[in-house]
Amino acid sequence: MHDQREARADATSRDLSRLSLNTATTKRWTLREAVDGAVRAGLSSIGPWRDRVQEVGAVEAARIIQDAGLRVSSLCRGGFLTTDDDAAARAALDDNRRAIVEAATLGTRELVMVVGGLPAASAPGGPALPYPARGVDDPARDLVAARQRVADRIGELAPFAAGHGVRLVLEPLHPMFAADRAVISTLGQALDVAEPFPAEVVGVVVDTYHVWWDPDLRRQIARAGAAGRIAGYQVCDWILPLASDPLLSRGHVGDGYVDFAAITRWVRDAGYTGDVEVEIFHESVWSAPGDQTLATMAERYVRHVLPHL
Repeated sequence: MHDQREARADATSRDLSRLSLNTATTKRWTLREAVDGAVRAGLSSIGPWRDRVQEVGAVEAARIIQDAGLRVSSLCRGGFLTTDDDAAARAALDDNRRAIVEAATLGTRELVMVVGGLPAASAPGGPALPYPARGVDDPARDLVAARQRVADRIGELAPFAAGHGVRLVLEPLHPMFAADRAVISTLGQALDVAEPFPAEVVGVVVDTYHVWWDPDLRRQIARAGAAGRIAGYQVCDWILPLASDPLLSRGHVGDGYVDFAAITRWVRDAGYTGDVEVEIFHESVWSAPGDQTLATMAERYVRHVLPHL
């Protein structure tokens, strides 16, 4: 009897049923390789990026994932809605509609939205476009207007998403990405954009890398939970020194500065019971053997996240 109790306790302590592999973490694996790796690691879900889905097409991607017995925790990503050019805006909306259809085809309700940076950005991670002539206002650097365009375009996409049973999941990014990737920097800002829409149509994701620093985080997580808007929980660590490209400065859980115990408890207490995705962008992680990365993922999840869920 004692041995059986120990076996059950060990099984509980290794429960990976909510741990999901975001395919950005194993960037050099194809979708099929990522699916097979997730199965070998004992995971129950996977969060694919659209590039991996588009390698084989959404229908085939759905078949690969379903045949492996996995569920899809989310699809990354839609968004980039801040352009002030009419033709570019139409193209962005069309691409987001395609992303919504892909999410529905994969069988996930959650489409993560990285909303986009300022129109002054030449590209994500690229240099700024030149200022206009002296003494002229520059709408390409108008942060308030860019955020309003996000809200307006979410409003345009919401009925289409609702018709496909997909939720637009707003992801606030750390303020250092406000220029080129996301003019929404805090969970509170994301919730303000989401508030006019039903919770099943527009939600938010809590990504520890992007929001760990926010002094209002606990209150905003509680606010999100009370409104039923927490659509995802993504975990990775904030490590130093930052890479020359700050986007590639994420680390394995437990390698940096994030208080996973506190944030996980806040997410738990807010009522979130969904998957926990590990999403890491770092060259050393991408260069490691994929199975080694998943083993580290699982060990760190069990040690630093699972006890607080």
